[in-house]
Formats: sequence, structure tokens, C-alpha cells
Amino acid sequence: MANTWWELQIFCEPDLEDAIFWRLGVFGCRGTASEQKGNYSLVKAYLPIFQAQLLDLAALSLWLRQDAICMGISAPTMHWQLIDEQDWASSWKQYWQPQEIGDRFLINPAWQPLPENSDRLLILLDPGMAFGTGTHATTQLCLESLEMRLGNSLAQATDAVIADIGCGSGILSIGALKLGAKKVYAVDNDPLAVQSTEENRALNNIEPESLVVAQGSVDVLTKLVAEPVDGIVCNILADVIIELVPQMSAIAKSTTWAVFSGILVEQSQAVADALEKHGWIVATLWKRKEWCCLNARRS
Repeated sequence: MANTWWELQIFCEPDLEDAIFWRLGVFGCRGTASEQKGNYSLVKAYLPIFQAQLLDLAALSLWLRQDAICMGISAPTMHWQLIDEQDWASSWKQYWQPQEIGDRFLINPAWQPLPENSDRLLILLDPGMAFGTGTHATTQLCLESLEMRLGNSLAQATDAVIADIGCGSGILSIGALKLGAKKVYAVDNDPLAVQSTEENRALNNIEPESLVVAQGSVDVLTKLVAEPVDGIVCNILADVIIELVPQMSAIAKSTTWAVFSGILVEQSQAVADALEKHGWIVATLWKRKEWCCLNARRS
């Protein structure tokens, strides 16, 4: 039974997808994917059998229905079944296709053929069981923010040392390096995310010296960096960001910029207040559906 997984299938209106992805991530699901079914979306997600009982799944279904009611959207329907690990490992991948993000990025699943005649920055990705495929609004907002920060000044980009807090699949770290960053320090509490980032680093032919990966949070990061960093990217959850702001401020210098996401729009003021309390100025707030990304700099 240790190699048995729950497969969740959720039929919903497309406008509810991002909220469902967020809820599934908090619940501990892995390898989420979606496909269109007429005017509806079919979201699939997977998690090990030991992580949830039937009552837990029933509670998740109720939360999803409540989210839909709050958004004025028809309630989704959720079904679940048990599948073997080998079926989980391949079933969700068939729905994930190459995706252009911003003006410069192309996210290409590692098992898909390489694109022909593309002038975009190619990120090869196999997220495994880590968050970060480029399909979620928060990841897209972060990549577009990095493009704004690093893509317009080659001189600035080539000297930039960046910290990626909660690196997931490593997509943001790799994106920063593709834009010309000098070095990225990436940390995540999940050992599976660390493994995924290391594997994606190799897929993209990035040297370990350029992308340093470690398990942990900002406390580990402070031991890795020799001096304050030039930029910070942090795509996790609002409550965690608020908790980590004092520690992140300790690895920043007067010119450091930061990109914060994983934040619901209604949570943005609380995050902005915490940042300003510790010497940050929120320069811009970008929204996509119910999610937002804060671009900040030191005051």
C-alpha cells in the first residue's frame, strides 16, 4: 500500500482552477494538471494514500465547494480513486504541454520534443512531485516579474545574486539564470523539491556552482550566502511570507529588490504592511484572477 496513490478528479468552471490548484497544494497534492472538457475544466491531482483518509477527502471537497460559493461560481464535483504509483507517475504528464510565459520564456516539459525555431528562453522542466510547472498564476507572475527586473539590463543581470525561497521545482531559479543572473541560492523545506530542483538544474545544463540548492528555509540561506543578495524571489503562502520577512530583510542590502507571490488578493495588504514595517517599499502589485504578486525594494 505504500506505493498506492489517491487520484482526485475535479470538474469545475475554468475560473475556479487557480483557487483549486492553491487548495490542492496546501492539502499536499502532487503533480496537479488540468484539461478542458467542453466548457469545464478537469483538474487531476495525486497524493500518497498515507497522507489522507476518506474523511479528509470529503473535507477537501467541502472546502472546494465553499470556495466556489464565495467566488459566485457553480460548485465543482470531486471524485477519487486509488491507483498504483507507476500509473500516477505518467498519467498527469500527458496533459502538460509547452507554454509561453511573458515575452521571453518557454516552459517545455522534459518528455516533450524540443521546439523548433523558437527565440524564447527555454526552460526544460520535470517537476516530479514539486510545485512549479508554470501553469499556476503565481509562477507566471513571478517569471514575468523576473523578466522585468533582469531582462531589461544585461549589466545588472550578469552581476545579480538571487535567493529563491521555497524553490519547488526550481523554475524561478532557472528562469533567473536564463535571464543572466550570476548565481542563485535556492532553498525549500521539502526534500522532494530539493531533489526536483537539482534534477531540473541538470536538465538545463546549469552548473551546481551557479545554482546552489539546499533543504531548509532562510536560516539555512543565511549560512550559504557570503554577503547580502541582490534579489529575492519567494512564491509560497502569504502567512509564511509574513513570518519570514524579518529574516529575509537580514540578507538584503539597501538596493535589494524582491518578488513575493503565492498571495491571494485579499491577503495583499497584510503582506504589504509586514514588508513596510521591516523597511521595504511595495513598488507594484500585479494581479491575475484572485492571485497577486508584490514587487518590492528596500526603502
